[in-house]
Amino acid sequence: MSEFLLDFEKPVVELEKKILSLKVSAEHSKIDFSSEIADLEEKKEKLKKEIYGSLTSWQKVMLARHPSRPYTLDYVKFICENFVELHGDRAFGDDPALVCGLATIDNKPVVVIGHQKGRTVQENIDRNFGMAHPEGYRKALRLMKMAEKFNRPIVTFIDTAGAYPGIAAEERGQAEAIARNLREMSSLEVPVISIIIGEGGSGGAIGIGVANKVAMLENAYYSVISPEGCAAILFRDASKSKEATEALKITAKDLLKNGVIDEIIKEPVGGAHVDAVETAMNIKRFINKSLASLSKMSKQELADDRYDKFRKIGVFEEETVKNKKSKSKKTNTKSRRK
Repeated sequence: MSEFLLDFEKPVVELEKKILSLKVSAEHSKIDFSSEIADLEEKKEKLKKEIYGSLTSWQKVMLARHPSRPYTLDYVKFICENFVELHGDRAFGDDPALVCGLATIDNKPVVVIGHQKGRTVQENIDRNFGMAHPEGYRKALRLMKMAEKFNRPIVTFIDTAGAYPGIAAEERGQAEAIARNLREMSSLEVPVISIIIGEGGSGGAIGIGVANKVAMLENAYYSVISPEGCAAILFRDASKSKEATEALKITAKDLLKNGVIDEIIKEPVGGAHVDAVETAMNIKRFINKSLASLSKMSKQELADDRYDKFRKIGVFEEETVKNKKSKSKKTNTKSRRK
């Protein structure tokens, strides 16, 4: 268990401390506490299921941001073989907030791209807290085009609060870099698989997320804006982020129901940071299953599938005026493709 604790994690940790204390006492005093330990273990498991089986949307956001949560390079270590990181966008420089490289998964060659946060203060500064600059998205696109040239599937790991909004990033064309990625990814002729492993924030997430198959870890979130940003804009009060989270419908369960993602990847009880290896194996199964189904599609079918997938997401309302009367109707974006 991590040293950093969320409020709802504390009751479970207290029980774990009691269990550990009894085990130490039993070892030193040679007294049999097995019955008491078994009772506490049972109580702990029951409590974990109660707590993590009824998390609010805001609590899931907190888990998605947990500082001990596995990041892209952690999953790469468990999922991939022969990972070789490649650097630079060939225009400005390298961006450590986005890692890109070549690898194999069960001997299948792939290109891996993902946001990377840091563990220490210095690492977070170096990686800009996982918020990529334009050169990061251009580096990612360079690797995507390489993947297309050599017919390698692309696997992306999304974990960012958003693309970096600083002046330097805007001066170097942040919006253009993301927009270009959206356009180019929509027409790639190789399979693209995306997994939201933590935070999936705004254009920073979708900049590497236009995929044939999109999955989310159970306690991740995926949103057009952060809960705090939404609360500040809509409620004029950033402290109302809990209410904004509920309204945004940004959890995996909500997004699967609304057709934004294809699958929810299960996490261990307590979150991905409790057992990174188990979480990685669950992700790996999803990747292998997706690659098996997508490999049957032609190049044109892959591009068409990706285009259609994103065109049909969402329902909006439009006002029409007929015979001087205002009339409202719901329209699916797919019907407006022409």
